[in-house]
Amino acid sequence: MQLKPDLQVSVATAQAIVDRVASGEAVAGVSRLHGGELAAIHEISFADPAHRPLVLKIYPDALHWKMQKEVMIAGLVRDRLSVAVPRILLADDSKTLLGLNWTLMTKLDGLVLGQIETAFTPAQRASEHRQIGRLLREFHRIAMTAFGYIGAKDIVTPHPTNHAYMTHQFQRKLREFAERGGEPALARRISGHVEARAHLFGGCTQAVLCHNDLHAGNLLASTADGDVRLTGVVDFEGALAGDPLMDVAKAAFYLTDEPRRALLDGYGPIERAHVSQTLNLYHLYFVLELWCWMAQIGQTQRLAALAAQLEASCASPARP
Repeated sequence: MQLKPDLQVSVATAQAIVDRVASGEAVAGVSRLHGGELAAIHEISFADPAHRPLVLKIYPDALHWKMQKEVMIAGLVRDRLSVAVPRILLADDSKTLLGLNWTLMTKLDGLVLGQIETAFTPAQRASEHRQIGRLLREFHRIAMTAFGYIGAKDIVTPHPTNHAYMTHQFQRKLREFAERGGEPALARRISGHVEARAHLFGGCTQAVLCHNDLHAGNLLASTADGDVRLTGVVDFEGALAGDPLMDVAKAAFYLTDEPRRALLDGYGPIERAHVSQTLNLYHLYFVLELWCWMAQIGQTQRLAALAAQLEASCASPARP
């Protein structure tokens, strides 16, 4: 299943796009940028080196509505975070220039964190994840009116409580798991595991804005004199209104113990009972969600390993 648009953007087309916001600025080139699981990301450079490059983000037709969502979330978080957010200069759904929805936005300072963190020292890695934890906390200071996934303009199928939302989500994903060929016995074990722990969802009574994908590929950073500094956050396509611990669990999803502890240290005190058990329950949800996604896009070679993780998550005790 191919979602990301695979198209070349000519200089002439880029010039026509730029002319809508900065007439007279001559485009020098267009290059594909790393990143974007669903959308295609291009950098537009200018003949005048004093003019900073811009970023063109092109959305797949199957998920065209994510353009409106990203515009809305970028506006919601503007001036409320300690790191920069791209300023969207133009959002176009006319499909006249590219045949797809696209946004033109400012290019943030820094490099993609995922491309530079492999060279970090242990101290730099710890600093990186403490800053990510603090950034998560800033997102979570933005209260939402209900629990649910955020669509083009608002929360899709809002739920009054986190318990209602998450039990609905687990039921949805377990149905999808079965429809896509998941093992019935494993589905029953997951269902029983969740049912026995569903009371943990009630620990959250206020929905907050969750980035829902705050990893090194969606963050920009700079290094100077050995210090790492987050400079920007991008990609709000997966944002939802939910439990802040759900966002923490997603951010910690691929982390080993030391970075995970640094992230939690940066996030700060969590005044709530059963934090570890709740994080583990959300971890199970994300593995289930990833299994369904891999099955949907045809990445079947990953399904056995993900099923093994589901088995382990149902059997393992809570991590400290």
